[in-house]
Amino acid sequence: MSLARNTLVQAILTLGSRILGFGRDLALSAQFGQGPMMDAFTTALMLPNMFRRLFAEGAFAQAFVPIYGGVRAREGEEAAAVTASEALSFMFAVVAGFCILLQVAMPWVMPWLLSAWSDDAGVMFAATTAAQLTMPYLACMTIASLLSGVLNTSGRFALTAAVPVFLNLCTLIPLLAPLVVDIDQTMVLLATSAAVSISGLIQMGLLWWGVKRLGVTLRLGLPRLTPGVSRTLKLAVPGVLAGGALQLNSVVSQLLTGSNEGARSVLYNADRLYQLPLGLVGVAIGLALVPRLTKAFVTGDHEGGRRTLDDGITLSMAFTLPAAVALFVIPFFIIDATVTRGAFTSADAARTADVLRNFAWGVPAFVLAKVLTPPFFAREDTRRPMIFSIASVAITVGLGSALFFGLEQTGRDGVVGLAIATSTSAWINVALLGGVLVKEEAWAITGRFLSRFSRVLAASLAMAAVLLPASIFYEDLARLFLAKEVAVLVVCGVGALVYGVALVLFRAVSPAELKAVLRREPGASNPSGLD
Repeated sequence: MSLARNTLVQAILTLGSRILGFGRDLALSAQFGQGPMMDAFTTALMLPNMFRRLFAEGAFAQAFVPIYGGVRAREGEEAAAVTASEALSFMFAVVAGFCILLQVAMPWVMPWLLSAWSDDAGVMFAATTAAQLTMPYLACMTIASLLSGVLNTSGRFALTAAVPVFLNLCTLIPLLAPLVVDIDQTMVLLATSAAVSISGLIQMGLLWWGVKRLGVTLRLGLPRLTPGVSRTLKLAVPGVLAGGALQLNSVVSQLLTGSNEGARSVLYNADRLYQLPLGLVGVAIGLALVPRLTKAFVTGDHEGGRRTLDDGITLSMAFTLPAAVALFVIPFFIIDATVTRGAFTSADAARTADVLRNFAWGVPAFVLAKVLTPPFFAREDTRRPMIFSIASVAITVGLGSALFFGLEQTGRDGVVGLAIATSTSAWINVALLGGVLVKEEAWAITGRFLSRFSRVLAASLAMAAVLLPASIFYEDLARLFLAKEVAVLVVCGVGALVYGVALVLFRAVSPAELKAVLRREPGASNPSGLD
């Protein structure tokens, strides 16, 4: 498949999952609002969710794929399967042990994570139990991440993009249960937390089936620190850190907000919205880039590698910039029209919108980081991206803490400061990654690239010109279309249409390029039928 086609497959299937996820978030907000149970759930989900993003959504796969792909190319399928099995057994044992340890320690850890409610024994019990119920998800996704890497190396992207839908399906069931049975918030919280781990088992099982159908036999045995495992860990550990800067920054923000009632819920809702383009575009392109860049590196095709990276950056910005513009220009419109209901009020929407706007200008950087790290991983260089990630985390911690507590002291919302710090550190991370790639001639900022990027930017600004009046006359539009939900769909639809027309008028894309998105590369095959 072409890079664009692989990305399209990933993005379309991920979009289906994210739509269901949005429905889940609506049910969460309606059920819990921004109260203690919502803070408890977001805290319970924080650690396994961070590892899900680190492993299942790209960072570990990006570090593992070059190793697996290299062994497969040099020594054959059987040797690659042995390498994967050894890595799988070792990592699963380590992560499963960590999960058990964290479950045992959770009664002492939770008051520190959720200090705003530490004096409320009922909230502490619910939050602690919920976190213990979600931790098995982490172990399941460790296996799922490696299975995804095996599938992606073989050019199979559909199944890995489709299975996350089960997280949303499983958690929606207990969230909708109060509509038919009488159940209190605590029981809904615990049932939803248990559903998270159940969904992990389902995802792991389906991916295992996909790998087996591909003809690859993996075995989960006793963990051994073999030379292959040592090499995998040497690259994977810094690779996870390098690819997970955004997630580490998110965790730092979560910890800083533990003393502020409702702040963690605000971050959760803002995070879900600005992570949407990251999940649809950044992760999809990142996963599609790694096998192609690895192949270019192994064969010495440096020009092909540069061209692939250039296409990846241009393609990612074509999808990301309009999303960032919309989140920046009409954040309250989007949140109030879609989320405000039940226990979630318009005041909650206004607070979340202020935070989301300051995440929005960092969205292009979040996506670019996902696109600029694969060239390092393809060359088995995970040390420098790790250093850059640590630097960005340090900036988030330092600047975020200063802004958070500084704004709190002046009576303003400190969570806005965390969003500013996260976006700032993301752009610094991108500057460091891009600077090294340009310096080492792995990528060049050509006139062709600047021309296409400026046209995409112009099309995004044209869309912003349409959305800005809509944000000003939000209430009038809600009355005109009889419902705010209809109004936001119409406005977003018109904005997307304007952007698409502007792309064509400004010649940012051509009809031939659009056709190429749906065209397979010569020689592509699909014997398994998985895609």
